[in-house]
Amino acid sequence: MTDPAHDRADTHRGAFGEFGGEAGGFIDRAFREQIVLVGVAAAAQTTADVEESLDELARLVETAGADPVQRVVQRRERIDPATYVGRGKAAEIRDIAERHDADTVVFDDELSPAQQFNLEGILGRTAIDRTAVILDIFAQNASSTEGKVQVELAQLRYRLPRLRGSGHRLSQQAGGIGTRGPGETQLEVDRRRLLRRISTLEAKLRGIRRHRGVQARRRQRSAQSTVAIVGYTNAGKSSLLNALCGAQAHVEDRLFATLDALTRRLDLPGGETVLLVDTVGFVRKLPHEFVEAFIPTLGVAVDADLLVHAVDASAADCEAQVEAVREVLERIGAAEVPELLVFNKLDAADGVGHLLAAHPGSVATSAVTGAGLEHLTAVIGDRLRAASATAEFVVPFSRGEVMAGLHRASQVLAETATADGMRFRVRIDAASAARFADFACPSPDGQF
Repeated sequence: MTDPAHDRADTHRGAFGEFGGEAGGFIDRAFREQIVLVGVAAAAQTTADVEESLDELARLVETAGADPVQRVVQRRERIDPATYVGRGKAAEIRDIAERHDADTVVFDDELSPAQQFNLEGILGRTAIDRTAVILDIFAQNASSTEGKVQVELAQLRYRLPRLRGSGHRLSQQAGGIGTRGPGETQLEVDRRRLLRRISTLEAKLRGIRRHRGVQARRRQRSAQSTVAIVGYTNAGKSSLLNALCGAQAHVEDRLFATLDALTRRLDLPGGETVLLVDTVGFVRKLPHEFVEAFIPTLGVAVDADLLVHAVDASAADCEAQVEAVREVLERIGAAEVPELLVFNKLDAADGVGHLLAAHPGSVATSAVTGAGLEHLTAVIGDRLRAASATAEFVVPFSRGEVMAGLHRASQVLAETATADGMRFRVRIDAASAARFADFACPSPDGQF
């Protein structure tokens, strides 16, 4: 007999169809869903920690287009492997959901496929987790072809282990030539189609990654530095990009308003020009599926010469947000890239003196009022210059190919004609400088 609760949950999340297009959302936005939030304080976690995490989950749910109507916090020694909260607590949550006429229950930690299936049987309604909510927001906000591919891939990787039969629809045999007799169940056909779609999307992203690799090599040849703005979602990264570069990046006071990397040129006080790249925001408990799918976009952070780590100075838990961002940077291999902490939203914060004192070398700014932006650009220039040495070379006029190579391999700060040839003062890394050692010259007076 078909279980109507399971059928409702499966229909609510959207059918997989032929897996030939964009993945659907996990939250039905045809109306404002009523949501019950559930968090568990296990092991060393405190109830206050869970409440803080649920506050963020509530913002995520609102961003996805639903309304949190109640929250449940449970303290237990360990997570129940079958139902996350235990069958008794699950039944209690079901009663709470019924009293509030809630459509969906959202759990603050990622549910295993078995936990999700068991919970939906007890609750009689959809049970999803924080990961599903974040992926739903991504699906709403992705605008570029690359962003849409990344979001769909992340969703399908999340859904694959959760694809399971529910009633008659997925247990019946698929029809058609070659499938008669024992054949394949519809579930097996769906899984095969999903895997094929994932393979197609992965191939597309490999092409995007190759293209980004070509772009990175071109930047290296032109010796143009790249600065990536990273940070917690809604920390004001896009606002900083706009304020520094006069860009028109989309800015909105909502989580994950930016999913697609945007690059603009930034002129520094020393006359240098660098590429400034806005990146997708991070969040605590960032889904594994997100990190895997967004590697091509997040790769700009790995390849950057400097990370401008934007922090919302007005956030009550900004230190925790800093650590959450650094955890993700470590997961993608960007932990060794030099970092400049920028405490943004100075206009909305009560004070940032304690933050600047706790993080020597950090900068405070307001993208809204412009406070601290001039100092920020100066510090960016100083940090980039400190990362590469300055050298001087004299190249005979007859060696045009050497001059061209020097331009490609370094950042030329000044050049002038002398009796011996063209004299260059450049900023160049040690490996590249070694190629031009025959043309190097000392600069005893430090003047060009």
